[in-house]
Parts: sequence; C-alpha cells; structure tokens
Amino acid sequence: MTVFKLPDLGEGLSEAEIVRWHVKVGDHVDVDAPMLSVETAKAVVEVPSPISGTIVALHAQPGDRIEIGAPLVQFEPDARASTGDGASAGHAAAPDAGTVVGQMPGQADEAAADAALEAANAVTLPRVRAVPAARALARSLGVDLNSVTGTGRGGLITLHDVMAIGLPTHGAASTLHPAPPPAARPAGEEHGDVEVLRSLRRAMAQSMAISRDNVMACSVFDDADLSRWREQSHYTTRVLRAIAAGVQAEPGLNAWYDASSQSRTLFEHVHVGIAVDTADGLLVPVIRNVERLGRAELGTELDRLKRAARDRTVKREELRHFTFMLSNFGMMAGRYATPVVVPPAVAILGTGRAREDVLAVDGRVEVHARMPLSLTFDHRVVTGGEAVRFLGAVIADLELPE
Repeated sequence: MTVFKLPDLGEGLSEAEIVRWHVKVGDHVDVDAPMLSVETAKAVVEVPSPISGTIVALHAQPGDRIEIGAPLVQFEPDARASTGDGASAGHAAAPDAGTVVGQMPGQADEAAADAALEAANAVTLPRVRAVPAARALARSLGVDLNSVTGTGRGGLITLHDVMAIGLPTHGAASTLHPAPPPAARPAGEEHGDVEVLRSLRRAMAQSMAISRDNVMACSVFDDADLSRWREQSHYTTRVLRAIAAGVQAEPGLNAWYDASSQSRTLFEHVHVGIAVDTADGLLVPVIRNVERLGRAELGTELDRLKRAARDRTVKREELRHFTFMLSNFGMMAGRYATPVVVPPAVAILGTGRAREDVLAVDGRVEVHARMPLSLTFDHRVVTGGEAVRFLGAVIADLELPE
C-alpha cells in the first residue's frame, strides 16, 4: 500500500479545501491522471495521480480542509510500479516526480513499511477535522483533539472548542482548568449561524491581517478632471495607462519591500493586480506589462481576467507577482477610500465613482465630470513627495483628451 499526502501547491499555504473527487474507491488511475480538484486561497487546482494503481481509500471529502502533508489517498500500486529495485519483471521503479509529500514506490523497505503503517492508522483513526488555529492551540496545550466535540459546520473543531477544554493558569502550565460556560442569550434574542470563513474570504482575512501588521499605511486623495475627454472611454483601461505614466514619473511606487533586509526591489515592468469582486470573495488577477499594452489590448486582457476571476477559472500564475495594485470600487459606489496595501507591494490606487461636480473655473461656474482618486502607500519605503508626484502624473494622464 502507498499513501499519497497533499503536496505543497507552491503558494506558501498550509492547507487546501477539497472541491471534488474525480475518482472513487476501487477505481484504477494512471500516473498523472487528474484525481481531485482542491481550492487554495486563490484558485482551483487539479491534483494528478503520482503513480498508476488502484484507489483503496480516500481520506477526505468535498468541503474538508486538509493541511499540507496530510494523508489524501491510499493506493495499491500496479505490480510494475511496486517493484522497489527494478529487477523484478525487468522494469525500473516509477520515478518520484519531486512534487509529492509522502512515501512513494521505489524507496527503501523500511520507508514502505512506515507508509503502510501510516495508511493503516489513517483508516482506523480518521483524522480529526479542525481549523489550523485550533490544531495549533491543542498541540501547545497537550489537548487530544479526539476528545473535543466540534461545534463548527459538519463537526469542525473551532478555536473556541479547544479553549472550552481549558487553558493553563500562570505557573501551572501543565494543568488544565475548565473554562466557564458561555453566557446564556437573553430569551427571544435573534442570532444567526456561525460560518467558518472559507476559500477567498479566508484568504482575504489572512491578507488583511498581514497588511495590518506589516505596512505603515498613508493615503492621499485628489480628483482627475475628465471634461476634456472627447469620447466615452473605458475607465479602467484609462486608469491602467495612467498608472504606467505614474510609474514612469516615480518608479518607487512600482516596487516590493523586504522589511527583514530593509531593501526594496524596483521593477521596470508594471504588473497591476486588479481587485475583482466575486460572489465567493475577492480575487486579484494580474495584468502584466501594462506599460507595453495599447488601449485595445488592455481592454481585451482586462475583460478576460475579470471573466476568469468570476468563473473561478483564473490560473494560479495569473494571481501572482503584482508590482502595483488597483481597486476600482467606484464601478459600484463610493467616492474616496483608504485601499489596503498587500505586501510585498508598496502602493495601491483606488478609483471612486466618477460624477459631475460644480466647479469655479476662471471666475465662471462650470460642471465637470471628475474621477476621485485615493492612493495608499507604505510610508516605510515611499515618501510623501514620491506619492503625490506619482498621483500628479496619474491625474495629468487621465486629464488628456484621449
């Protein structure tokens, strides 16, 4: 028997959620055939089979979140693949693709025995479902999760469930004391169901926490006068072009900052991550090389990425390595905001809802269309002067006739 564990999916994440299985117990699968779809914080990923063999057990169900390295599938390898030294039947052992975490065919007998034992344990002792924070707290307190009753959806163990078992008092770290029962709700009080954050919303919570703890945010606001536009333009493509103009004027906002080494990386290419609102939460696909694309090319790429984000077909590589960020929240509502910078990027531009304003122009009262702009930057690495010069260049480009 061989146990395949959830591999590292290359996003620095600790877990993934099972979306659907493409196989069932008893099915035969070929190496590299799709076995299941998992959802990471940003995208749905197909996980291929590492070997050819028969499915003996599935250790997770759709909707389960499992940690990297946790048992996922148990195989009975094909006879050829299970030969460790390659001598039997004249075939070499199946090579390890290098992406799988866990024991694979072709390793030493002792390792194979460990894998078989782990598989047996996985069958007899199903892995308790718990959120990562609850699992970490349980480890630190020495709490056996098998003794905890989960109150989350489908019996999921939450942080509060572990805390209810008890926390150590000062000076007695090895002694657990039961926590007091939660206060009773007043009779007739309305309440809703507790919903554990999943998928994109969970990723957003984590990203915002990282930003809160690692960015010294500062925001400046201004408006771009659109009255000289000769025709109705695609707002977002005009803003993308203006961002490229801003970067040309102040390259320091198109950068990454590494606080550990107190160094920044300036980029010649402009890869803009655009916040897209979906029913499941926020996704940030990236339009690459904005400085090289014309208006039509920008529009085509923008429309493609928005559709892919809302259909959840956007690829992982299309969600990575933005050098600047854009939030066009004004497409729905809102005039000004304080957009959130996500490290390692150092700046984000927010565009509010364009509207007609009454202005005093050369002693006359005129009505002009204007676009509100909100620029947030990391003040640890971007100066106020750099920020306003960048914003000034963006406004100057937006105010061009076309």
